[in-house]
Amino acid sequence: MPSLADQISSRRTFAIISHPDAGKTTLTEKLLLYTGTIQSAGSVKGKSSAKHAVSDWMDIEKQRGISVTSSVLQFTYDGCCVNILDTPGHQDFSEDTYRTLMAADAAVMVIDGAKGVEAQTIKLFKVCTLRHIPIFTFVNKLDHETRDPFDLMEEIEYVLGIGTYPMNWPIGNGRTFRGVFDRASRHVLAFEGDGRANATRRVEEVEAELGDPALDELIGEENHRTLADDIELLDGADNEFDLDAVRTGRLTPVFFGSALTNFGVEPFLKDFLRLAPPPAAHVDAETGEPVDPASDDFSGFVFKIQANMDKNHRDRVAFLRICSGRFERGMDAWHVQGERKVKLATGTAMMADDRATVDEAFAGDIVGLFDPGIFSIGDTLCTPRRHVRYAGIPTFAPEHFARVSQVDTLKRKQFVKGMEELAQEGAIQIFRELGAGMESVIVGVVGVLQFEVLEQRLRSEYHVEVSRSSLPYTDIRWIENPDEVDVRALNLTHDTLRVEDMRGNPLLLFRSPWNLDWAVEHNEDLRLTEFGNVTF
Repeated sequence: MPSLADQISSRRTFAIISHPDAGKTTLTEKLLLYTGTIQSAGSVKGKSSAKHAVSDWMDIEKQRGISVTSSVLQFTYDGCCVNILDTPGHQDFSEDTYRTLMAADAAVMVIDGAKGVEAQTIKLFKVCTLRHIPIFTFVNKLDHETRDPFDLMEEIEYVLGIGTYPMNWPIGNGRTFRGVFDRASRHVLAFEGDGRANATRRVEEVEAELGDPALDELIGEENHRTLADDIELLDGADNEFDLDAVRTGRLTPVFFGSALTNFGVEPFLKDFLRLAPPPAAHVDAETGEPVDPASDDFSGFVFKIQANMDKNHRDRVAFLRICSGRFERGMDAWHVQGERKVKLATGTAMMADDRATVDEAFAGDIVGLFDPGIFSIGDTLCTPRRHVRYAGIPTFAPEHFARVSQVDTLKRKQFVKGMEELAQEGAIQIFRELGAGMESVIVGVVGVLQFEVLEQRLRSEYHVEVSRSSLPYTDIRWIENPDEVDVRALNLTHDTLRVEDMRGNPLLLFRSPWNLDWAVEHNEDLRLTEFGNVTF
């Protein structure tokens, strides 16, 4: 029976990040394929295929072939228990990705070999660097025409400001792609595709040493000469592999491959599990001291809430990152924000929307908890005998606003329930004018695609049709001292809107920075903040 420390040291918890269409979800699928978790991988180009990616479980994800919510996937491989957090690539859902990265100990950055470092990759990379977590890079789509690998390495270093160390090196690309050279074993892993665009079987890998005359026949004389020159150049470079630099986010190991054709995925997985760190210590926000993951005392924090994962039961699941100790089904825990004891009657291990009841889990694992409506994003759960409080997860200020109303007034109950539950997930924020009801609400989002997801989910999960009209507001501020000012009597421009969030906190919506400056200049006692004490 493995000890608590052994169980925790075998955990690897990481998020996969990328710009849209770089192949993030496809890589996730192939990792599951190689570990035997699934028997065949679904193409994420959903419209033309009867299959869909395992991690894409919402209807809109299956229809559009994109990920719009983070998925949690767990499997075991080579003695490790692996938790993958597959994140949305689309920039409109970056807030969900940010929260997910808070629960990860490492990140895998997928880069399109033809496009290089793209805008969303830069944004997500910056979040990773704030936490100093290790970043592993997988340069994808070598089966397509790609940029020169030296140019890609230089761009990663220049744009992202992180050192690079290629773990393998590509031989050709597109139609001339013949495989990769593994720098550790000094062997060539030759590519043998099966001729299908979305290969679902394991690709055979042929090993041959660099300089072997047999390589001329295997990869071609010109490819052999180019490879020899490239490797000589790489070996002569100053930068050496430094595991400490990797684990502190200063150096990224770079792997080349093709997730779609399965090539390079398994070698990447093996090296990743060897190099990635076990669960890291999280800091108790009240004491400033790190909490040992191998402590006997259980603790964790909620980083995501998802409603209606089971359409038959209309349930609500809170995703908990376990930070220390052991979770046991039926255990008592202390809900720090609620200041009460709760029984964790059921824990689930997740495979997108599929789930299995778990009797125990350990630091580093992600557990889904049934939520009767008491948890919020950022909440801490811990053992009743030793209280800890982890730092809350900040909320992004909305950038787009719209008025959303129910079409059928007889469905007010479903409309209110749907709006509140979806807001609690954190993807949208809802406000109402002071003293108004819920017949019509103002919705704030970070990205406009979230409006479409909201409408579709209200329609499919709550059977409610809504009408939406865009609003011209650009800036939102919470009133930091509502007890010291009369919100209704504030001297504001006529087009500034007074609203309140779902916890009754007053806010102001402005059409421009000029309106915001007016409010500050003409109300000397008014204090405004960009961040409210809210989680939805």
